[in-house]
Amino acid sequence: MTFDVDLVVAGAGGGLTAAIRAAELGLDVLVVDSDQNFRRGNNTSMSTAMIPGPGSRFQAAAGIDDSPELFVADVERKTGGTADVRIASALAHVGAELVEWLADHVGMPIELPTDFAYPGHSARRVHSLPGRHGSSLLRHLLEAVDRSERIDLMVPARLTTVEAGGDGGRIAVVETPDGGREEISTRAVLLATNGYGADAALVATHLPEIAGAHYHGGEHSRGDALRIGGELGAATGFLDAYQGHAALSASAQTLVTWTAVMHGGAVVDTGGRRFGDETTGYSEYAAALAARPGGRGWLVFDERIDGLCRSFGDYQDVLAAGAVRSADSVPELAELIGVPAEPLESELDALAGVAAGEQADRFGRTTATPLGAPLRAVEIIPALFHTQGGVLVDEHARVLDTAGEPIPGLYAAGGAAAGISGHGAAGYLAGNGLLPALGLAYLAAGHLARSASTTRSLTPEGAR
Repeated sequence: MTFDVDLVVAGAGGGLTAAIRAAELGLDVLVVDSDQNFRRGNNTSMSTAMIPGPGSRFQAAAGIDDSPELFVADVERKTGGTADVRIASALAHVGAELVEWLADHVGMPIELPTDFAYPGHSARRVHSLPGRHGSSLLRHLLEAVDRSERIDLMVPARLTTVEAGGDGGRIAVVETPDGGREEISTRAVLLATNGYGADAALVATHLPEIAGAHYHGGEHSRGDALRIGGELGAATGFLDAYQGHAALSASAQTLVTWTAVMHGGAVVDTGGRRFGDETTGYSEYAAALAARPGGRGWLVFDERIDGLCRSFGDYQDVLAAGAVRSADSVPELAELIGVPAEPLESELDALAGVAAGEQADRFGRTTATPLGAPLRAVEIIPALFHTQGGVLVDEHARVLDTAGEPIPGLYAAGGAAAGISGHGAAGYLAGNGLLPALGLAYLAAGHLARSASTTRSLTPEGAR
């Protein structure tokens, strides 16, 4: 049988990695996406472009000793041993290859921030791009797609069904907003449609603790992979897992980087009180903030930290929106943001005592820095960024059925697949959204190319 294409990728975010890698390996690819505004509205474009790459050459150049095994140990520690170790190991071992491939083949200006540590990572392994914003990452992926003669992009178009095809292939049924319907024969389909964060009913069912929070993700993340996979007998798992964030600017609706906390900032509620160890992680702190009176609070820091955050594009947007308040003293700041001065001053004094080694933090925080005038504050609200549960996959990103066997011709990546964050929000490590999105897509393309090479001779990209 002659296939229309070798691979249909549903989702023009991290799934573009599969398209580019598959084309590089001699396969023909069609990418479909239901969102005509995906360039600025999907979860990849809204991310902070952070990708763990343990053992990369960028780490070696910076003198950082790291390994896939160390990363897997961090994942197990952060998730309390509940993560899928097979998938964590597969992603850990492909992480360095992935970030180096993004630099060398895709042309991304990959960099390794070493000025601070992300919560839960025992080594500085989170690679990013200048500006640390997903829009830049997505732009580079799209430029690589445009350079390839083997990749076609069909937008807006939604994958609605995957049916059995001839010669072990698949029929991808795609619909357009005008009611058009097209059946595409393909060797395989990659589900890269993200999770179900935009479906309020699914969120209420699986994530009740964060269901009332603001959703800050792609509006087309409606659980398509769960539905399509379910129709084909796919198993699902970790549907209670998600990435939250406790620092969305209430007025700018833009992320305030958690770097402010890791450099010494404090999070207080509307009563001026801290309510936990902020450094445990921004994901699990979202539910903690949501549970406070009014479901909001303030991120308090100083001029030094303000300067350190300015390398983040998101923080520049928060500044431009006028969301950062400034004051020359704690009482002045308290009056400005509408919280009681006495508890706020007490909290900041206590953190200074922790920094000086004079006392232990009552919440167990061990990293602290005295905050000095002029002070800064941003009103923050909790947010759900994306879900982390989905169809179960193996180390090649093949979707598994309820008996644990691969479903022929079906792969999944990113939020469409069950990730490596265990259950709930506490297991999330920085970059554990993009690594499964790009890493599983990269692995899927490689596996499909190896499988296809047994039935026909593959040629380098461009040699039709």
